[in-house]
Amino acid sequence: MTTVAASWLPLSPGERSVAIEVLVNGPLSRTELARRLGLSAGSLTRLTKPLIESGLLVEVAEAGAPPEVRQGRPSQPLDVVAESRSFIGFKITEDMVYGVVTTLRSDIVARHDRPLTTHDPGEVADLLAEMADELAAAHPGPAGIGIGVGGLVEGRSVVAESLFLCWNDVPLADLVEERTGLPVVVENDVAALVEAETWFGAGRGLDRFVVLTIGAGIGYGLVLGGRRVPNAEEDRGFGRHWIIDPHGPLTPTGERGSAVSLLAIPNIRYQVAAATGRDLAYEEILDRAAAGEPMPARVVDEAARALGVLLAQISNFVMPQKILLAGEGVGLMDVAGDTVRRTIDARRHPRATPVDLETKVSDFHDWARGAAVLAIQVLVLGAAEII
Repeated sequence: MTTVAASWLPLSPGERSVAIEVLVNGPLSRTELARRLGLSAGSLTRLTKPLIESGLLVEVAEAGAPPEVRQGRPSQPLDVVAESRSFIGFKITEDMVYGVVTTLRSDIVARHDRPLTTHDPGEVADLLAEMADELAAAHPGPAGIGIGVGGLVEGRSVVAESLFLCWNDVPLADLVEERTGLPVVVENDVAALVEAETWFGAGRGLDRFVVLTIGAGIGYGLVLGGRRVPNAEEDRGFGRHWIIDPHGPLTPTGERGSAVSLLAIPNIRYQVAAATGRDLAYEEILDRAAAGEPMPARVVDEAARALGVLLAQISNFVMPQKILLAGEGVGLMDVAGDTVRRTIDARRHPRATPVDLETKVSDFHDWARGAAVLAIQVLVLGAAEII
């Protein structure tokens, strides 16, 4: 694979601040950009010049404005050239690798998935390199690769612990860099999703923002002051220790009444199977609950009340401006959203600010997109500046 070294600009701190502001909030006029960053017109010109010359920023026509011939300094807003660079993102699950190519603004332009038939780190790295080559064939010159993994990741490079892959201290970034020649960043998959939503999604421009994911497990991400709060306990059983109902159901591994035991898809399926003797898919359980079948309806109602308690507790302590509920399990809201909202209201002060709850049905390509955003951040911020 051919690398694009020129894509990785050695940005100064001032240039980074300009690039990030335009990337996340653009297009912006020079006047507005200077106001947001507290810069003089001259300082802004000095900082934007190399960004324009490199092709990272471009002057664009103002929406609705007629073409004019102007004298002096250009007045057009500045924006990023989203298609000027592409990025590859991977989401690794127990049995699949989901891959995407995104633009500089994280828009997905290609998808490519492959089965994962081994957990040997070297063979997984070989597969990722093959997929990167296949994606790059259709979208040449990717600027970097981001990889999302369920587990504990250290230094955005080493998978310190991943239970479902049976990995400990695997230097995944180095393994993939050796095979592709591209910069590679690795992160916990929930953290990657939070970064993507903070920069380009539901949390853009917010000081206090929470992402809660429900699916195979429970994921939680917190943004304060517009930046994700890193957590050494990410994806190390967070939901297993958040007790919702100490008298609640047991999981196969023995937790009682935790967020995981009540909300995670495998445990919802386990509860229904234990009561009915039928191993039903999650979507079928939701459909049967909506139709009023007693046991699925009871399990789904318990899950909805648990989700309401969890969201109320988060709101009471963090006071977020918005909570994004994402993951493969958010179909629960379609069936039992009223129960969730009633439970939230019952556990909040009557005069509390209503919870701004946004629901996003996510597939694994959204998680892969989150991983690609990690590579975008490295391009703009530089590896040393990444949390």
